[in-house]
Amino acid sequence: MAAIARDSYGRLLAVLAAPTRDIAAAEDALADALERALAGWPDDGIPANPEGWLLTVARNRLRDVWKSSAYRMTERLDEIDYSSTPLEHDMPAIVDRRLELMLVCAHPAIAPNIRTPLMLQVVLGVEAAAIATAFAVGPSTMAQRLVRAKKRIRDAGIPFVLPQRDDLAERLPAVLEAVYGGYAIDWQLTPQGAPIESLSAEALHLSLVLAELLPDEPEVLGLAALVSLSEARRPARRSADGGFIPLDEQDTRMWDTVLIARGEALLRRAHDHRRPGRFQYEAAIQSAHCTRATQGNVDLNALRKLHRALQRVAPSLGAAVASAAIDGQIDGPDAGLRALDVIDDPAVERFQPAVTTRAHLLAEAGRAEEAADAYRRAIELTADPGVAGYLLRRLRSVTC
Repeated sequence: MAAIARDSYGRLLAVLAAPTRDIAAAEDALADALERALAGWPDDGIPANPEGWLLTVARNRLRDVWKSSAYRMTERLDEIDYSSTPLEHDMPAIVDRRLELMLVCAHPAIAPNIRTPLMLQVVLGVEAAAIATAFAVGPSTMAQRLVRAKKRIRDAGIPFVLPQRDDLAERLPAVLEAVYGGYAIDWQLTPQGAPIESLSAEALHLSLVLAELLPDEPEVLGLAALVSLSEARRPARRSADGGFIPLDEQDTRMWDTVLIARGEALLRRAHDHRRPGRFQYEAAIQSAHCTRATQGNVDLNALRKLHRALQRVAPSLGAAVASAAIDGQIDGPDAGLRALDVIDDPAVERFQPAVTTRAHLLAEAGRAEEAADAYRRAIELTADPGVAGYLLRRLRSVTC
């Protein structure tokens, strides 16, 4: 039941919300259908077409709501097609409806700071609390923003249609951020290392659908390449007991060669357009790391060039820290520490990857006591037991 709900949520919600543009009502109807399934399926058995069952029940629920005296909107009923047609007949339209829903969430009428969280919730099914954590916002604040955004879509009558090319260019960045955000948030949702595979699979699928629908958009191709190359290393990221395995220690034989080949092909297509952007650079960085599977090592100088190019195009704290780590590998730990010291983002002191990188560089420089303090601080900032265990082992290595 849980797997069906996770796998079907975005597709069903997109179909349910499109006729009325009322996302909140569609969410309520789908929640009601899921509740009925949870109550009835254990005794009655799972239907042959569970998605069709859920869609039919949710549509009937919506029809009852629109007919109720509370809404008094019977004049609109003729415009709304909530028939009980089985889901098989809707399947060809479901993918497009999902993308339309994402583009609706990226409409100019929706505040920029809520577009990506809104897409994460309504299309990928991420809970508001997890979104709030990812965006460093209080849960109640995030919930209120999401409610207002859904009301805005309904009241403004934003149509669920694919926009013209110019409008698409304006909305596309938020859509790409949402797809990658859905993939990245996977790790925060499951700190013990057991990923919600459907969320990652959904993000990968949506990125590939976007690449198919927009084959001339280099950043779309770059995103699909990035998710493919990142997902390819999933099997090697954790030990059997959930322990964290850093990239340079992963067993490359466990990497998914099919996904790597797909990501490389997408990256080559993006490169042909000669318009490099953030996702293309990030994909190229992942591609550089993947060469270890075939060449046995990574070209650190090429990697440094890519990180610096990424910093110019899309500066971020994470990219700056990664660049400092590479400086430490190439030019020595003191160079890496100097690069960390010039990062002027005040959040760097609370950014766990930055503190961990500093600890590693201090250890490499032979400054064991300072390294130990940094490792202790990194452990305090870590919510993932697998990562904490890895850092504890590094701490012990400098205090023995």
